[in-house]
Amino acid sequence: MATVTLTIDNVKLEVEQGTSILDAAKQIGINIPTLCYMKEINAIGACRICVVEVQGARALQAACVTPVTEGMVVKTNSAVVRASRKMTLELIQSNHPQECNTCLRNNNCELQALSEAMRLTEIRFVRPAQSHSKDDIDNSSPSIVRDPRKCILCRRCVAVCEKVQGIKCISAVNRGFETIVAPPFDQGLNDVNCAMCGQCSLVCPTGAITEVDDTGKVWRALDANKHVLVQTAPAVRVAIAEEFGMEPGTVSTGKLVAALRRLGFDSVMDTDFTADLTIIEEGNEFIKRVTEGGVLPMITSCSPGWIKYIEMYYPDLLAHLSTCKSPQQMFGALAKTFYAEKKAIDPASIYSVSIMPCTAKKFEAGRDELTDSGYQDVDVVLTTRELARMLREIGIDWESLPDEDYDAPMGLSTGAAVIFGATGGVMEAAVRTVYEVITKEAMPDINLTPVRGMEGIKEATLKVGDLEVKVAVAHTLGNARKLLDKIRAGEADYHFIEIMCCPGGCIGGGGQPIPTNLEIRLKRIAGTYKADEDLPIRKSHENPAITAIYEEFLGQPLGEKSHKLLHTHYVPRGVYRKPEGLPDKVPSGDHH
Repeated sequence: MATVTLTIDNVKLEVEQGTSILDAAKQIGINIPTLCYMKEINAIGACRICVVEVQGARALQAACVTPVTEGMVVKTNSAVVRASRKMTLELIQSNHPQECNTCLRNNNCELQALSEAMRLTEIRFVRPAQSHSKDDIDNSSPSIVRDPRKCILCRRCVAVCEKVQGIKCISAVNRGFETIVAPPFDQGLNDVNCAMCGQCSLVCPTGAITEVDDTGKVWRALDANKHVLVQTAPAVRVAIAEEFGMEPGTVSTGKLVAALRRLGFDSVMDTDFTADLTIIEEGNEFIKRVTEGGVLPMITSCSPGWIKYIEMYYPDLLAHLSTCKSPQQMFGALAKTFYAEKKAIDPASIYSVSIMPCTAKKFEAGRDELTDSGYQDVDVVLTTRELARMLREIGIDWESLPDEDYDAPMGLSTGAAVIFGATGGVMEAAVRTVYEVITKEAMPDINLTPVRGMEGIKEATLKVGDLEVKVAVAHTLGNARKLLDKIRAGEADYHFIEIMCCPGGCIGGGGQPIPTNLEIRLKRIAGTYKADEDLPIRKSHENPAITAIYEEFLGQPLGEKSHKLLHTHYVPRGVYRKPEGLPDKVPSGDHH
Protein backbone atom coordinates (compact mmCIF):
# COMPACT_ATOMS: atom_id res chain seq x y z
CA MET A 1 0.00 0.00 0.00
CA ALA A 2 1.37 3.42 -1.00
CA THR A 3 1.95 5.91 1.80
CA VAL A 4 2.20 9.67 2.12
CA THR A 5 4.03 11.85 4.61
CA LEU A 6 2.36 14.88 6.14
CA THR A 7 2.52 17.12 9.19
CA ILE A 8 -0.34 17.60 11.65
CA ASP A 9 0.08 20.14 14.45
CA ASN A 10 3.88 20.07 14.00
CA VAL A 11 4.00 16.26 14.18
CA LYS A 12 5.35 14.51 11.10
CA LEU A 13 3.73 11.17 10.27
CA GLU A 14 3.37 8.60 7.52
CA VAL A 15 -0.03 7.11 6.69
CA GLU A 16 -1.63 5.06 3.95
CA GLN A 17 -2.63 6.94 0.83
CA GLY A 18 -6.37 7.70 0.88
CA THR A 19 -6.51 8.14 4.66
CA SER A 20 -8.67 11.06 5.74
CA ILE A 21 -7.21 13.88 7.83
CA LEU A 22 -9.60 12.80 10.59
CA ASP A 23 -8.17 9.27 10.74
CA ALA A 24 -4.59 10.46 10.30
CA ALA A 25 -4.95 12.78 13.29
CA LYS A 26 -6.24 9.89 15.42
CA GLN A 27 -2.99 8.05 14.79
CA ILE A 28 -1.12 10.71 16.74
CA GLY A 29 -3.68 11.05 19.52
CA ILE A 30 -5.69 14.00 18.17
CA ASN A 31 -9.46 13.50 18.15
CA ILE A 32 -10.99 16.08 15.85
CA PRO A 33 -14.62 16.68 16.92
CA THR A 34 -17.47 15.57 14.63
CA LEU A 35 -21.25 15.48 14.70
CA CYS A 36 -22.30 13.94 11.37
CA TYR A 37 -19.45 11.49 10.74
CA MET A 38 -19.82 7.70 11.01
CA LYS A 39 -16.94 5.67 9.66
CA GLU A 40 -17.78 3.92 6.37
CA ILE A 41 -21.45 4.91 6.71
CA ASN A 42 -21.78 8.69 6.80
CA ALA A 43 -18.75 10.70 5.65
CA ILE A 44 -20.44 13.73 4.09
CA GLY A 45 -18.86 16.78 5.75
CA ALA A 46 -22.28 18.21 6.54
CA CYS A 47 -21.90 19.50 10.09
CA ARG A 48 -18.61 21.43 9.49
CA ILE A 49 -17.52 20.82 13.06
CA CYS A 50 -14.42 18.88 11.94
CA VAL A 51 -12.90 21.68 9.84
CA VAL A 52 -9.11 22.09 9.88
CA GLU A 53 -6.64 24.49 8.35
CA VAL A 54 -4.61 23.07 5.45
CA GLN A 55 -1.59 25.09 4.31
CA GLY A 56 -2.19 26.45 0.82
CA ALA A 57 -5.94 25.81 0.80
CA ARG A 58 -8.22 28.79 0.25
CA ALA A 59 -10.77 27.64 2.85
CA LEU A 60 -11.02 25.41 5.87
CA GLN A 61 -11.40 21.73 5.00
CA ALA A 62 -13.69 19.11 6.50
CA ALA A 63 -11.30 16.56 8.01
CA CYS A 64 -13.71 13.63 7.65
CA VAL A 65 -13.85 13.83 3.83
CA THR A 66 -10.46 15.36 2.93
CA PRO A 67 -7.80 12.75 2.05
CA VAL A 68 -4.20 13.39 3.01
CA THR A 69 -1.67 14.30 0.32
CA GLU A 70 2.11 14.19 0.19
CA GLY A 71 3.66 17.07 2.10
CA MET A 72 0.33 18.31 3.47
CA VAL A 73 0.59 20.59 6.51
CA VAL A 74 -2.48 20.62 8.77
CA LYS A 75 -3.45 22.66 11.81
CA THR A 76 -6.32 21.25 13.82
CA ASN A 77 -6.42 23.82 16.61
CA SER A 78 -5.45 27.19 15.18
CA ALA A 79 -7.38 30.32 16.19
CA VAL A 80 -9.33 30.39 12.94
CA VAL A 81 -10.25 26.69 13.29
CA ARG A 82 -11.42 27.10 16.88
CA ALA A 83 -13.44 30.19 15.98
CA SER A 84 -15.08 28.48 13.02
CA ARG A 85 -16.07 25.39 14.99
CA LYS A 86 -17.46 27.48 17.81
CA MET A 87 -19.43 29.66 15.41
CA THR A 88 -20.91 26.60 13.70
CA LEU A 89 -21.82 25.09 17.03
CA GLU A 90 -23.41 28.36 18.15
CA LEU A 91 -25.49 28.49 14.97
CA ILE A 92 -26.67 24.91 15.47
CA GLN A 93 -27.61 25.65 19.08
CA SER A 94 -29.49 28.80 18.06
CA ASN A 95 -32.01 26.60 16.26
CA HIS A 96 -32.14 23.93 18.97
CA PRO A 97 -34.68 23.84 21.82
CA GLN A 98 -32.97 24.49 25.13
CA GLU A 99 -34.66 21.56 26.90
CA CYS A 100 -31.63 19.61 28.08
CA ASN A 101 -32.93 18.97 31.58
CA THR A 102 -36.10 17.31 30.30
CA CYS A 103 -34.60 15.52 27.28
CA LEU A 104 -34.15 11.72 27.30
CA ARG A 105 -30.60 12.26 26.05
CA ASN A 106 -29.59 14.64 28.85
CA ASN A 107 -26.00 13.89 29.90
CA ASN A 108 -25.63 11.54 26.93
CA CYS A 109 -25.96 13.99 24.07
CA GLU A 110 -23.11 14.70 21.66
CA LEU A 111 -24.30 18.24 20.99
CA GLN A 112 -24.44 18.94 24.70
CA ALA A 113 -21.01 17.37 25.32
CA LEU A 114 -19.41 19.25 22.44
CA SER A 115 -20.87 22.54 23.62
CA GLU A 116 -19.30 21.93 27.03
CA ALA A 117 -15.96 20.87 25.57
CA MET A 118 -15.80 23.97 23.37
CA ARG A 119 -16.86 26.19 26.27
CA LEU A 120 -19.90 27.55 24.49
CA THR A 121 -21.03 30.03 27.13
CA GLU A 122 -23.51 32.10 25.13
CA ILE A 123 -25.71 31.82 22.05
CA ARG A 124 -25.78 35.19 20.33
CA PHE A 125 -27.91 34.19 17.36
CA VAL A 126 -31.56 33.71 18.19
CA ARG A 127 -33.98 33.04 15.36
CA PRO A 128 -37.31 34.92 15.56
CA ALA A 129 -39.26 31.65 15.48
CA GLN A 130 -38.37 27.99 15.49
CA SER A 131 -39.15 26.10 12.29
CA HIS A 132 -40.94 23.38 14.24
CA SER A 133 -43.03 23.14 17.39
CA LYS A 134 -44.05 20.36 19.75
CA ASP A 135 -47.04 19.79 17.50
CA ASP A 136 -44.61 18.44 14.89
CA ILE A 137 -43.34 15.61 17.13
CA ASP A 138 -44.09 12.27 15.47
CA ASN A 139 -45.62 9.92 18.07
CA SER A 140 -47.29 7.64 15.55
CA SER A 141 -44.94 4.67 16.04
CA PRO A 142 -45.21 2.27 18.99
CA SER A 143 -41.40 2.07 18.98
CA ILE A 144 -39.78 5.36 18.00
CA VAL A 145 -40.43 9.07 18.58
CA ARG A 146 -39.15 11.63 16.08
CA ASP A 147 -38.75 15.23 17.32
CA PRO A 148 -37.75 17.49 14.39
CA ARG A 149 -37.11 20.41 16.74
CA LYS A 150 -33.98 18.66 18.01
CA CYS A 151 -32.69 17.52 14.62
CA ILE A 152 -29.34 19.04 13.59
CA LEU A 153 -29.51 17.61 10.03
CA CYS A 154 -26.45 15.43 10.48
CA ARG A 155 -28.15 12.73 8.38
CA ARG A 156 -26.72 9.87 10.42
CA CYS A 157 -30.19 8.35 10.71
CA VAL A 158 -30.68 8.66 6.96
CA ALA A 159 -27.36 6.90 6.33
CA VAL A 160 -27.97 3.98 8.69
CA CYS A 161 -31.52 3.47 7.40
CA GLU A 162 -30.35 3.45 3.78
CA LYS A 163 -26.84 1.97 3.84
CA VAL A 164 -27.09 -0.50 6.72
CA GLN A 165 -30.77 -1.48 6.68
CA GLY A 166 -31.49 -0.80 3.02
CA ILE A 167 -34.90 0.71 3.76
CA LYS A 168 -34.66 4.49 3.19
CA CYS A 169 -37.87 5.37 5.02
CA ILE A 170 -36.52 8.80 6.06
CA SER A 171 -34.58 11.44 4.15
CA ALA A 172 -33.89 15.16 4.05
CA VAL A 173 -36.86 17.04 2.58
CA ASN A 174 -37.57 20.73 1.86
CA ARG A 175 -34.85 23.39 1.66
CA GLY A 176 -32.99 25.95 3.71
CA PHE A 177 -34.41 26.65 7.15
CA GLU A 178 -37.35 24.38 6.31
CA THR A 179 -35.13 21.31 5.77
CA ILE A 180 -36.19 18.38 7.87
CA VAL A 181 -35.28 14.71 8.13
CA ALA A 182 -38.58 12.87 7.91
CA PRO A 183 -40.62 10.23 6.08
CA PRO A 184 -42.02 11.42 2.73
CA PHE A 185 -45.04 13.70 2.46
CA ASP A 186 -45.22 14.52 6.20
CA GLN A 187 -46.26 10.97 7.05
CA GLY A 188 -45.64 9.42 10.46
CA LEU A 189 -43.13 6.62 10.97
CA ASN A 190 -46.02 4.23 11.59
CA ASP A 191 -47.42 5.04 8.14
CA VAL A 192 -44.31 4.22 6.10
CA ASN A 193 -42.03 1.25 5.55
CA CYS A 194 -40.20 1.55 8.90
CA ALA A 195 -38.99 -1.74 10.43
CA MET A 196 -39.04 -0.15 13.92
CA CYS A 197 -35.46 -1.38 14.44
CA GLY A 198 -34.36 1.83 16.17
CA GLN A 199 -30.89 1.93 14.62
CA CYS A 200 -31.64 5.58 13.85
CA SER A 201 -32.04 6.24 17.59
CA LEU A 202 -28.66 4.63 18.30
CA VAL A 203 -26.79 6.95 15.94
CA CYS A 204 -28.71 10.20 16.52
CA PRO A 205 -26.32 12.59 18.32
CA THR A 206 -29.16 14.46 20.05
CA GLY A 207 -32.70 13.62 21.20
CA ALA A 208 -34.25 14.01 17.76
CA ILE A 209 -34.96 10.27 17.51
CA THR A 210 -35.56 8.25 20.68
CA GLU A 211 -37.35 5.12 21.81
CA VAL A 212 -40.95 5.49 22.98
CA ASP A 213 -40.67 5.92 26.74
CA ASP A 214 -42.99 3.39 28.40
CA THR A 215 -41.51 3.65 31.90
CA GLY A 216 -44.62 5.47 33.14
CA LYS A 217 -46.80 2.47 32.25
CA VAL A 218 -44.56 0.17 34.27
CA TRP A 219 -44.46 2.51 37.29
CA ARG A 220 -48.26 2.66 37.27
CA ALA A 221 -48.51 -1.14 37.10
CA LEU A 222 -46.04 -1.56 39.96
CA ASP A 223 -48.10 0.86 42.05
CA ALA A 224 -51.42 -0.84 41.18
CA ASN A 225 -53.02 -4.00 42.51
CA LYS A 226 -51.46 -6.17 39.80
CA HIS A 227 -49.14 -9.18 39.78
CA VAL A 228 -46.29 -7.66 37.79
CA LEU A 229 -43.75 -10.05 36.36
CA VAL A 230 -40.74 -9.31 34.16
CA GLN A 231 -38.60 -11.21 31.69
CA THR A 232 -35.07 -10.18 30.61
CA ALA A 233 -33.61 -10.81 27.16
CA PRO A 234 -30.21 -12.46 26.63
CA ALA A 235 -28.52 -9.32 25.25
CA VAL A 236 -29.54 -7.09 28.17
CA ARG A 237 -27.24 -8.86 30.66
CA VAL A 238 -24.11 -7.95 28.65
CA ALA A 239 -25.09 -4.30 28.15
CA ILE A 240 -27.01 -2.92 31.14
CA ALA A 241 -23.84 -2.38 33.20
CA GLU A 242 -22.61 0.15 30.62
CA GLU A 243 -25.35 2.48 31.82
CA PHE A 244 -23.61 2.52 35.22
CA GLY A 245 -20.06 3.10 33.99
CA MET A 246 -18.89 -0.49 33.64
CA GLU A 247 -17.07 -2.06 30.70
CA PRO A 248 -19.19 -3.12 27.70
CA GLY A 249 -19.69 -6.88 27.69
CA THR A 250 -19.71 -7.18 31.48
CA VAL A 251 -21.95 -10.13 32.29
CA SER A 252 -24.37 -8.78 34.91
CA THR A 253 -27.10 -11.41 35.10
CA GLY A 254 -27.25 -11.65 38.90
CA LYS A 255 -27.16 -7.88 39.45
CA LEU A 256 -29.85 -7.43 36.80
CA VAL A 257 -32.15 -9.79 38.68
CA ALA A 258 -31.44 -8.03 41.99
CA ALA A 259 -32.08 -4.61 40.45
CA LEU A 260 -35.47 -5.68 39.09
CA ARG A 261 -36.48 -6.99 42.50
CA ARG A 262 -35.57 -3.61 44.00
CA LEU A 263 -37.96 -2.00 41.53
CA GLY A 264 -40.78 -4.08 43.00
CA PHE A 265 -41.51 -6.78 40.43
CA ASP A 266 -43.40 -9.73 41.90
CA SER A 267 -41.48 -12.23 39.81
CA VAL A 268 -38.25 -11.91 37.83
CA MET A 269 -37.79 -14.54 35.13
CA ASP A 270 -35.64 -15.09 32.07
CA THR A 271 -36.45 -14.81 28.38
CA ASP A 272 -33.61 -17.31 27.98
CA PHE A 273 -36.02 -19.97 29.26
CA THR A 274 -38.25 -19.45 26.23
CA ALA A 275 -35.18 -19.11 24.00
CA ASP A 276 -34.49 -22.72 24.97
CA LEU A 277 -38.13 -23.49 24.27
CA THR A 278 -37.82 -21.80 20.86
CA ILE A 279 -34.93 -24.11 20.00
CA ILE A 280 -36.99 -27.20 20.85
CA GLU A 281 -39.95 -26.03 18.76
CA GLU A 282 -37.90 -24.55 15.92
CA GLY A 283 -35.50 -27.49 15.84
CA ASN A 284 -38.36 -29.97 15.57
CA GLU A 285 -40.02 -27.81 12.93
CA PHE A 286 -36.79 -27.84 10.91
CA ILE A 287 -36.43 -31.61 11.21
CA LYS A 288 -40.05 -32.03 10.09
CA ARG A 289 -39.52 -29.81 7.06
CA VAL A 290 -36.37 -31.68 6.05
CA THR A 291 -37.83 -35.15 6.51
CA GLU A 292 -41.35 -34.48 5.22
CA GLY A 293 -40.62 -32.13 2.35
CA GLY A 294 -41.55 -28.76 3.87
CA VAL A 295 -40.56 -25.34 2.54
CA LEU A 296 -36.79 -24.82 2.62
CA PRO A 297 -34.70 -22.95 3.48
CA MET A 298 -36.41 -22.36 6.80
CA ILE A 299 -35.66 -18.91 8.23
CA THR A 300 -35.65 -17.93 11.90
CA SER A 301 -38.43 -15.70 13.24
CA CYS A 302 -37.04 -14.25 16.49
CA SER A 303 -36.28 -10.70 15.32
CA PRO A 304 -39.43 -8.54 14.99
CA GLY A 305 -37.77 -5.87 12.85
CA TRP A 306 -36.75 -8.58 10.41
CA ILE A 307 -40.25 -10.06 10.47
CA LYS A 308 -41.82 -6.70 9.63
CA TYR A 309 -39.25 -6.28 6.85
CA ILE A 310 -40.08 -9.57 5.12
CA GLU A 311 -43.79 -8.87 5.53
CA MET A 312 -43.32 -5.54 3.74
CA TYR A 313 -40.77 -6.39 1.05
CA TYR A 314 -40.85 -10.17 0.49
CA PRO A 315 -44.38 -11.34 1.33
CA ASP A 316 -44.05 -14.05 -1.33
CA LEU A 317 -41.36 -15.69 0.86
CA LEU A 318 -43.33 -15.77 4.13
CA ALA A 319 -43.71 -19.55 3.89
CA HIS A 320 -39.96 -19.83 4.51
CA LEU A 321 -40.32 -18.35 8.01
CA SER A 322 -40.41 -20.59 11.03
CA THR A 323 -43.87 -20.39 12.56
CA CYS A 324 -42.30 -20.07 16.02
CA LYS A 325 -43.04 -16.93 17.98
CA SER A 326 -40.09 -15.02 19.33
CA PRO A 327 -38.87 -15.98 22.83
CA GLN A 328 -40.45 -12.76 24.15
CA GLN A 329 -43.87 -13.74 22.86
CA MET A 330 -43.59 -17.38 23.88
CA PHE A 331 -42.85 -16.15 27.38
CA GLY A 332 -45.80 -13.76 27.27
CA ALA A 333 -48.21 -16.51 26.23
CA LEU A 334 -46.96 -18.86 28.95
CA ALA A 335 -46.99 -16.14 31.61
CA LYS A 336 -50.76 -15.81 31.33
CA THR A 337 -51.44 -19.55 30.97
CA PHE A 338 -48.82 -21.92 32.40
CA TYR A 339 -47.48 -19.49 35.02
CA ALA A 340 -50.95 -18.26 36.01
CA GLU A 341 -52.17 -21.83 36.41
CA LYS A 342 -49.09 -22.94 38.37
CA LYS A 343 -49.29 -19.95 40.74
CA ALA A 344 -53.11 -19.95 40.93
CA ILE A 345 -53.29 -16.33 39.75
CA ASP A 346 -56.08 -14.86 37.64
CA PRO A 347 -54.37 -14.10 34.29
CA ALA A 348 -56.41 -10.91 34.07
CA SER A 349 -54.46 -9.58 37.05
CA ILE A 350 -51.03 -10.40 35.56
CA TYR A 351 -49.09 -7.52 34.03
CA SER A 352 -46.29 -8.87 31.84
CA VAL A 353 -43.21 -6.70 31.24
CA SER A 354 -40.20 -7.52 29.11
CA ILE A 355 -36.76 -5.90 29.15
CA MET A 356 -35.39 -5.97 25.63
CA PRO A 357 -32.42 -4.61 23.66
CA CYS A 358 -34.86 -3.81 20.88
CA THR A 359 -37.30 -1.05 19.95
CA ALA A 360 -39.11 -3.31 17.43
CA LYS A 361 -40.17 -5.51 20.35
CA LYS A 362 -42.55 -2.72 21.36
CA PHE A 363 -44.22 -3.06 17.96
CA GLU A 364 -44.21 -6.85 18.23
CA ALA A 365 -45.95 -6.86 21.63
CA GLY A 366 -48.90 -4.99 20.14
CA ARG A 367 -49.42 -7.26 17.12
CA ASP A 368 -53.00 -8.52 16.85
CA GLU A 369 -51.80 -12.10 16.27
CA LEU A 370 -50.06 -12.34 19.64
CA THR A 371 -53.00 -12.80 22.02
CA ASP A 372 -53.16 -16.59 22.24
CA SER A 373 -53.31 -16.51 26.02
CA GLY A 374 -56.68 -14.77 25.71
CA TYR A 375 -55.02 -11.45 26.58
CA GLN A 376 -52.27 -9.31 25.11
CA ASP A 377 -49.42 -11.71 25.86
CA VAL A 378 -46.83 -9.01 26.66
CA ASP A 379 -48.28 -5.83 28.14
CA VAL A 380 -45.29 -3.53 27.79
CA VAL A 381 -41.70 -3.62 26.54
CA LEU A 382 -38.89 -1.58 28.04
CA THR A 383 -35.54 -1.15 26.33
CA THR A 384 -32.23 -1.50 28.17
CA ARG A 385 -32.04 2.31 28.25
CA GLU A 386 -35.50 2.68 29.77
CA LEU A 387 -34.70 0.17 32.50
CA ALA A 388 -31.51 2.08 33.32
CA ARG A 389 -33.53 5.30 33.70
CA MET A 390 -35.89 3.61 36.15
CA LEU A 391 -32.99 2.24 38.17
CA ARG A 392 -31.31 5.63 38.34
CA GLU A 393 -34.62 7.14 39.43
CA ILE A 394 -34.70 4.96 42.55
CA GLY A 395 -31.01 5.48 43.27
CA ILE A 396 -29.66 2.01 42.52
CA ASP A 397 -25.94 1.61 43.27
CA TRP A 398 -25.15 -0.95 40.59
CA GLU A 399 -21.77 -2.11 41.85
CA SER A 400 -23.06 -2.81 45.36
CA LEU A 401 -25.93 -5.03 44.17
CA PRO A 402 -25.63 -8.71 45.09
CA ASP A 403 -25.99 -11.47 42.51
CA GLU A 404 -29.42 -13.05 42.74
CA ASP A 405 -31.10 -15.91 40.87
CA TYR A 406 -34.16 -15.84 38.62
CA ASP A 407 -37.49 -17.09 39.92
CA ALA A 408 -39.02 -20.43 38.97
CA PRO A 409 -40.68 -21.80 36.94
CA MET A 410 -39.32 -19.87 33.94
CA GLY A 411 -35.93 -18.84 35.23
CA LEU A 412 -33.65 -21.75 34.38
CA SER A 413 -31.85 -21.60 31.03
CA THR A 414 -28.77 -22.74 29.16
CA GLY A 415 -25.75 -21.33 27.37
CA ALA A 416 -27.53 -22.02 24.08
CA ALA A 417 -30.19 -19.50 25.09
CA VAL A 418 -27.69 -16.83 26.13
CA ILE A 419 -26.03 -16.77 22.70
CA PHE A 420 -29.37 -15.85 21.10
CA GLY A 421 -28.21 -12.28 21.73
CA ALA A 422 -25.35 -12.42 19.19
CA THR A 423 -25.50 -12.82 15.43
CA GLY A 424 -25.17 -16.53 14.68
CA GLY A 425 -26.30 -17.49 18.16
CA VAL A 426 -29.75 -18.79 17.25
CA MET A 427 -28.23 -20.93 14.52
CA GLU A 428 -25.53 -22.29 16.83
CA ALA A 429 -28.07 -23.05 19.56
CA ALA A 430 -30.35 -24.81 17.07
CA VAL A 431 -27.53 -26.90 15.64
CA ARG A 432 -26.51 -28.08 19.14
CA THR A 433 -29.98 -29.54 19.58
CA VAL A 434 -30.83 -30.64 16.02
CA TYR A 435 -27.58 -32.57 15.70
CA GLU A 436 -28.20 -34.57 18.86
CA VAL A 437 -31.92 -35.14 18.20
CA ILE A 438 -31.18 -36.55 14.73
CA THR A 439 -28.02 -38.54 15.47
CA LYS A 440 -28.80 -39.54 19.08
CA GLU A 441 -25.11 -38.79 19.73
CA ALA A 442 -23.25 -35.99 21.51
CA MET A 443 -22.05 -33.26 19.15
CA PRO A 444 -18.23 -33.48 19.03
CA ASP A 445 -17.77 -29.71 19.31
CA ILE A 446 -20.77 -27.58 20.22
CA ASN A 447 -18.95 -24.32 19.37
CA LEU A 448 -20.07 -23.51 15.83
CA THR A 449 -17.39 -20.89 15.20
CA PRO A 450 -18.01 -20.42 11.42
CA VAL A 451 -21.28 -18.60 12.19
CA ARG A 452 -19.75 -16.30 14.82
CA GLY A 453 -18.36 -12.82 14.26
CA MET A 454 -19.34 -9.59 12.52
CA GLU A 455 -19.09 -10.66 8.88
CA GLY A 456 -22.34 -9.67 7.19
CA ILE A 457 -23.22 -13.09 5.79
CA LYS A 458 -21.69 -16.30 7.17
CA GLU A 459 -22.08 -19.85 5.89
CA ALA A 460 -21.35 -23.34 7.18
CA THR A 461 -21.93 -26.90 6.00
CA LEU A 462 -22.48 -29.52 8.69
CA LYS A 463 -22.60 -33.29 8.60
CA VAL A 464 -25.63 -34.28 10.69
CA GLY A 465 -25.96 -38.04 10.50
CA ASP A 466 -26.54 -38.83 6.83
CA LEU A 467 -27.54 -35.24 6.07
CA GLU A 468 -25.30 -32.49 4.77
CA VAL A 469 -26.92 -29.38 6.21
CA LYS A 470 -25.96 -26.01 4.73
CA VAL A 471 -26.74 -22.98 6.90
CA ALA A 472 -26.39 -19.23 6.52
CA VAL A 473 -26.46 -16.34 8.97
CA ALA A 474 -27.06 -12.67 8.16
CA HIS A 475 -27.29 -9.58 10.32
CA THR A 476 -28.72 -6.20 9.20
CA LEU A 477 -31.61 -5.94 6.78
CA GLY A 478 -29.25 -4.94 3.99
CA ASN A 479 -27.62 -8.36 4.23
CA ALA A 480 -31.00 -10.04 4.64
CA ARG A 481 -31.99 -8.60 1.27
CA LYS A 482 -29.03 -10.33 -0.40
CA LEU A 483 -30.11 -13.75 0.90
CA LEU A 484 -33.77 -13.19 0.09
CA ASP A 485 -32.93 -12.17 -3.46
CA LYS A 486 -31.00 -15.45 -3.83
CA ILE A 487 -34.03 -17.40 -2.58
CA ARG A 488 -36.30 -15.56 -5.02
CA ALA A 489 -33.92 -16.33 -7.86
CA GLY A 490 -33.75 -20.01 -6.92
CA GLU A 491 -30.03 -19.71 -6.17
CA ALA A 492 -30.09 -20.45 -2.41
CA ASP A 493 -29.14 -24.02 -1.60
CA TYR A 494 -29.35 -23.50 2.16
CA HIS A 495 -31.45 -25.59 4.50
CA PHE A 496 -31.62 -23.16 7.43
CA ILE A 497 -31.06 -19.39 7.63
CA GLU A 498 -30.79 -17.11 10.65
CA ILE A 499 -31.51 -13.42 10.14
CA MET A 500 -31.10 -10.72 12.77
CA CYS A 501 -32.28 -7.20 12.07
CA CYS A 502 -29.54 -5.26 13.84
CA PRO A 503 -25.75 -5.09 13.36
CA GLY A 504 -24.20 -7.77 15.55
CA GLY A 505 -27.63 -9.16 16.42
CA CYS A 506 -29.57 -8.22 19.55
CA ILE A 507 -26.42 -7.04 21.33
CA GLY A 508 -26.54 -4.11 18.87
CA GLY A 509 -30.30 -3.58 19.13
CA GLY A 510 -31.89 -0.18 18.82
CA GLY A 511 -32.71 -0.05 22.55
CA GLN A 512 -29.19 -0.72 23.80
CA PRO A 513 -26.94 1.80 25.60
CA ILE A 514 -25.57 4.74 23.61
CA PRO A 515 -22.97 4.75 22.17
CA THR A 516 -23.08 1.43 20.38
CA ASN A 517 -20.26 1.03 17.86
CA LEU A 518 -18.24 -1.83 16.39
CA GLU A 519 -15.81 -2.01 19.31
CA ILE A 520 -18.66 -2.09 21.83
CA ARG A 521 -20.58 -4.69 19.81
CA LEU A 522 -17.54 -6.98 19.78
CA LYS A 523 -17.16 -6.66 23.56
CA ARG A 524 -20.84 -7.50 24.11
CA ILE A 525 -20.49 -10.53 21.82
CA ALA A 526 -17.44 -11.67 23.79
CA GLY A 527 -19.44 -11.31 27.02
CA THR A 528 -22.25 -13.36 25.49
CA TYR A 529 -19.97 -16.30 24.68
CA LYS A 530 -18.32 -16.05 28.09
CA ALA A 531 -21.76 -16.34 29.71
CA ASP A 532 -22.43 -19.41 27.57
CA GLU A 533 -19.16 -21.09 28.58
CA ASP A 534 -19.72 -20.36 32.27
CA LEU A 535 -23.15 -22.03 32.45
CA PRO A 536 -23.36 -25.68 33.56
CA ILE A 537 -25.86 -26.59 30.81
CA ARG A 538 -25.14 -25.44 27.24
CA LYS A 539 -27.77 -27.27 25.18
CA SER A 540 -31.45 -26.34 25.14
CA HIS A 541 -32.75 -29.92 25.12
CA GLU A 542 -30.84 -30.64 28.34
CA ASN A 543 -32.66 -27.92 30.31
CA PRO A 544 -34.69 -29.81 32.98
CA ALA A 545 -37.18 -26.94 33.25
CA ILE A 546 -37.95 -27.35 29.54
CA THR A 547 -38.50 -31.09 30.00
CA ALA A 548 -40.81 -30.29 32.92
CA ILE A 549 -42.98 -27.80 31.04
CA TYR A 550 -43.63 -30.32 28.29
CA GLU A 551 -44.50 -33.00 30.84
CA GLU A 552 -46.69 -30.73 32.96
CA PHE A 553 -48.31 -28.44 30.43
CA LEU A 554 -47.38 -28.43 26.75
CA GLY A 555 -47.41 -32.12 25.98
CA GLN A 556 -44.96 -32.43 23.11
CA PRO A 557 -43.06 -30.23 20.65
CA LEU A 558 -45.30 -29.14 17.75
CA GLY A 559 -48.26 -30.59 19.63
CA GLU A 560 -51.72 -29.03 19.81
CA LYS A 561 -51.10 -26.85 22.86
CA SER A 562 -47.58 -25.92 21.73
CA HIS A 563 -48.93 -24.94 18.33
CA LYS A 564 -51.64 -22.74 19.86
CA LEU A 565 -49.41 -20.92 22.35
CA LEU A 566 -45.95 -20.94 20.80
CA HIS A 567 -46.55 -20.60 17.06
CA THR A 568 -48.12 -17.90 14.91
CA HIS A 569 -48.51 -16.68 11.35
CA TYR A 570 -47.25 -13.61 9.52
CA VAL A 571 -49.07 -11.22 7.22
CA PRO A 572 -48.18 -9.42 3.98
CA ARG A 573 -48.02 -5.71 4.73
CA GLY A 574 -46.91 -4.11 1.49
CA VAL A 575 -44.60 -1.11 1.33
CA TYR A 576 -45.55 2.52 1.68
CA ARG A 577 -47.41 4.18 -1.17
CA LYS A 578 -47.81 7.94 -1.32
CA PRO A 579 -51.25 9.36 -0.52
CA GLU A 580 -53.53 10.38 -3.37
CA GLY A 581 -52.98 13.82 -4.83
CA LEU A 582 -49.43 14.37 -3.54
CA PRO A 583 -46.52 15.15 -5.88
CA ASP A 584 -44.26 12.37 -7.13
CA LYS A 585 -41.06 13.94 -5.84
CA VAL A 586 -39.91 15.60 -2.66
CA PRO A 587 -37.17 18.24 -3.06
CA SER A 588 -33.92 17.22 -1.42
CA GLY A 589 -32.65 19.25 1.51
CA ASP A 590 -29.64 21.52 1.62
CA HIS A 591 -26.85 21.38 4.19
CA HIS A 592 -27.59 23.77 7.01
